[in-house]
Order: sequence, then structure tokens, then C-alpha cells
Amino acid sequence: MIPRIIRTALSAIAGLALSAGLFAQAPAAKIAFPDASPAASFKQRVGLTDIEVEYSRPSMHGRKIFGGLEPYGAVWRSGANTATKVTFSTAVKFGGVDVPAGSYALFSIPGADEWTVILNKVVGQWGAYAYDAANDVARAKVKPTALPTPVETFGIGVADIGNDTATFYLVWENTRVPVKFSVEVVGVLVPQIEAVMASNAEKKPYFPAAMFYYANNLDLTKAVAWMDAGIAEQPNAFWMIYRKGLILAKKGDKAGAIAAAQKSIELVNADAKNPPSIKDEYLRLNNALIASQH
Repeated sequence: MIPRIIRTALSAIAGLALSAGLFAQAPAAKIAFPDASPAASFKQRVGLTDIEVEYSRPSMHGRKIFGGLEPYGAVWRSGANTATKVTFSTAVKFGGVDVPAGSYALFSIPGADEWTVILNKVVGQWGAYAYDAANDVARAKVKPTALPTPVETFGIGVADIGNDTATFYLVWENTRVPVKFSVEVVGVLVPQIEAVMASNAEKKPYFPAAMFYYANNLDLTKAVAWMDAGIAEQPNAFWMIYRKGLILAKKGDKAGAIAAAQKSIELVNADAKNPPSIKDEYLRLNNALIASQH
């Protein structure tokens, strides 16, 4: 038998050796396995609003999805793992419902003929197990569309992007679920444009302001005046003069539109630095504008 005092000493020595790493066990092997539903994210700008979506993407793997794996009439996390997170940098109208800027959990209720797409203010939920409709911020009832070709992996996207509108959609199996949404652009930008144009600023955004008024059917007289101011700063800007012609055409000034198009053609032909592709493009555009006024 080893005396107690020796056992104590040996134990102390062993403890020191372990702390020094002399008898440390080999670390457990770390292996990265593929996720069954890989994480994904994307950002999209619509108007003046940034939209960010973070979600997980399950695949069919031969399974029946809607009306099967995801029953009709039951709340679904709209993805896998943690419920999908959608963030808007400004207030939006989602399916016609006013939604403040912020982050939301995305849920949906699949149906054979109608879906309910939901924004819920409690983000970070695992699945839909703790879902509470009392926390819903918006509910949009939409008609799904049938796809001719099945989509293997669940996806979310933003399409049909305009200045202030777009379509948020879910797609999986043979189903696409679109939700129209809109953002405020004109009401935000017009006061800013008017303030800058009325100021003593040395540089003013004449061209983009004129094109914004043109695109949004605002005051076309102002748009022409701003375009003229921009052209005065760049007299040889054939591309700007062509767009002045577009504004004049929308304003109903056919003679003015034709004159602008002819001037643009003259300038694009006169500049030897313009490559043939640029000349061809603006000859085509201006001739089409002239033809539209007859």
C-alpha cells in the first residue's frame, strides 16, 4: 500500500501535469455537416427602402409539400428552422396594410385557393410553435399561382420592381405566392427636391430631378426648366437633350420634342469620340421619338 502522504504528492503532481497539458486528451474531431435546410439571405432596394430577408431553404426531396408536409390551414414558418426574418428600412404597405419600419417574423397559412401571409413582430422564433396571432402586424390574403415546372428548393424573392412598388413572393413545389407591397417615394422626395431647387446650392440635381418628375407624372413644366438648366451646364450632352425631348412629348409639345431629338442627333454625330454603338443607339432612340410625334 502506498502511504497517504505519497498518494497526496502523486495526485498533486498529476494535477500539475494535466494543467500543463502533459497528459491532455486530444481535442474532439470537428466535422462540418451539410445543413438540411441551408441558411440564405438577400437585400433588395425598392424606391428609397431597403428590404432584407434572412431564412432557411428546405427542399422537396420527393415529398408532397403543400397539403402534405405543410398542411392547408396550419401556420407555417415560411422556411425552415428559425422563422424567416424580414426587415424594412422604412414604413411600407404590405398587402395594403401599413407596416412600420423594422424587423418581422414571416409566417404563412397555405391554402389550396388562398394563402394568408403574415408579418409578426416577434422575431427569432423557432418554427411556428410559439406563434401568437396577437403579435401580428399585417395579414395579407393572396391567391397562389400554379407553376408549370416544380421548384425543388424553397425560395423567397422580390420582383416586378418599380419606383415605389414591388412583389414579395414565396415559391416552392408548384406554387408561387405573391404579395404586392408599396413604399413612399414621391411624398418623401418631392419636398427635398423643391427645397434644393429653391436654395442657393452651387450644384443642383437638375437631370435626376427632371427625370423623377417625368417618370412620376409630376410638374412637367418644372421638369423642362430643370432639364434646360442641366443642359446649360453641359451643352453637348446629347443624351440629356434626348430626354428633354421625352419630357416635351409627354407634355404635348410635339414640335419641341422633334427639335430636341434633331439636336441630339446632330450632337451625337458631331462628336468623333462617340463609339459607333453609342451613335447607333441614340440615332435609333431619337428617330423613334421623332416618328412618335407624327
